[in-house]
Amino acid sequence: MTLLDIMRTSAVIPVIAIDDPEHAVPLAKALVAGGIRVLEVTLRTTHGLGAIKAMSAVEGAIVGVGTLTQPEEFAAARDAGAVFGVSPGLTPALIAAARSSGLPLLPGVMTPSEVMAAREQGFQQLKLFPAVPAGGVGMLNALAGPLGDITFCPTGGISIETAPQFLKLKNVACVGGSWLTPKELMQAGDWAGITALATAASALR
Repeated sequence: MTLLDIMRTSAVIPVIAIDDPEHAVPLAKALVAGGIRVLEVTLRTTHGLGAIKAMSAVEGAIVGVGTLTQPEEFAAARDAGAVFGVSPGLTPALIAAARSSGLPLLPGVMTPSEVMAAREQGFQQLKLFPAVPAGGVGMLNALAGPLGDITFCPTGGISIETAPQFLKLKNVACVGGSWLTPKELMQAGDWAGITALATAASALR
């Protein structure tokens, strides 16, 4: 499964921060039940790698690692079961780590120059981040002209209300969003509520 295949699997990729490791499996099951199979588990908490390992065992889940900022995180995430990686930006060290680990990387970019630099390194799928501060739909439309061979997953500041505006763009395969996993629902164990949010997100495309 290529990175582009993964991006096209779900209209929305939830950006997940796990504070309680006991939430990992029920959360993954709730999202998959709602039709959201691609899950980005960030390394923003100490439970990230453990959550990736646990979620990877959930049937139907396609688990990736987010917030990759250090080269050594690539191999660790791959070994935990991640099948793709997402980073907020792109550096030579991260490029080398992605290649040596074999983990497909969706790197963050914000400007046309960064898009071109990433493309020069062989990256055709990119994350526009932070999407709304970077110019949102207007920026993506502007990039589509000179850089029409690039496919984006805009992330940052997108909601269920604004997601359809992004998803209808020809150079957008999916969007990233944190609204699918609100902390209050996770802390309450309201997995049915999260499945309802996932179902609504699945219907966006």
